[in-house]
Amino acid sequence: MILTCEVMFWVLVAGGLAARYLLRARRLSTALLLSVPVLDVVLLAVIAVHLGSGGTADPGHGLGALYLGFTVAYGHPMIRWADARFARRFADGPAPVKPPKHGRPAARREAAGWLRCTAACAIGAATLAALLLWVDAPPRTAALNGFFTPLAIIMFWNTVITAWGIVAALTTRKTAEGEPAKATQPR
Repeated sequence: MILTCEVMFWVLVAGGLAARYLLRARRLSTALLLSVPVLDVVLLAVIAVHLGSGGTADPGHGLGALYLGFTVAYGHPMIRWADARFARRFADGPAPVKPPKHGRPAARREAAGWLRCTAACAIGAATLAALLLWVDAPPRTAALNGFFTPLAIIMFWNTVITAWGIVAALTTRKTAEGEPAKATQPR
């Protein structure tokens, strides 16, 4: 089911963008793109019904909870990214804006990325916790407990990489040619 939802996510995104830019069918495009969050609800409902009706959790159920967290947190930006490229390719849209690489704007972008990943992990953890409470049968849901550790590892590395990115953004300057130059230390 998780694999089906992942495939359907991209089918709906590609179909929605194709309807918008190739077919010029704005309403169909909107309907397809608005169906993407419905997919998340369907996935969660299938997992909850299966476990609630006496099913035993397996790694797929835990992955489904994590998938839900990451699609909620990253789904809209991914669609926006794909939309900009579709518009450029098929509708003579403007070139996508390049993200800032230096200074405070780049540091803000790094911090926003950290918040997005934190939200994804929090939603995944909350979904896992809700499933554990919903089923309330520890022997049948033991597999779900193993997914909190990967979320903690993701958050650890997300924090390390973000701190590195912020330091790099704030300590790198642009030269007159627009190329980055490392900040020099005074002697």
